[in-house]
Amino acid sequence: MPMLRATHLATVKSEVYDVRWEQFNVRRPARIVAVRPCLTGMSVRSAEILDISRGGATLAVSSTAGLPKHYYLNILGLAYRIGCAEAYRRNERISVRFINTMDPEVLRRVVRADFMAGNMEAIEAYRAPRIELRP
Repeated sequence: MPMLRATHLATVKSEVYDVRWEQFNVRRPARIVAVRPCLTGMSVRSAEILDISRGGATLAVSSTAGLPKHYYLNILGLAYRIGCAEAYRRNERISVRFINTMDPEVLRRVVRADFMAGNMEAIEAYRAPRIELRP
C-alpha cells in the first residue's frame, strides 16, 4: 500500500502482528458478524474455523461477496465475539488476525471441544473398559 493512502496506524508495532503463534487444526462451526455501513444493522454468515491460534485463524465460508475487512467471529459454543481484521482472502478461504490476542484458556476450550467432538477414536479409547494387570 503506498504511504500516501496509509494512516499513522500502519506504522504501529503490535505483538499480535509480530509474533508467530502456535496453530491448532480444528473444525469448528462459527459465525461472522459484520456491522453494516452507517450502523444500519448487522449481517451474519456461517463459517468454519479450519485452524486457530492466539493471534488469528483461517476460516472457510460459502461466499465472501459483500464481506467487509473487519468483523466479529463468534465461535459456536462460546459466549465471546472476537474482533477480527482480515489478513488475506482467497476464494472461500479467509485468514484473519484477532484485534486482541485470545486468552490461552479460551483457546484451550476451543481446541479441547474440537478434539472431544471430532476425534471419535480418542473418545472410544477413553470410554473403553480398562484392564488391570495384577502380578
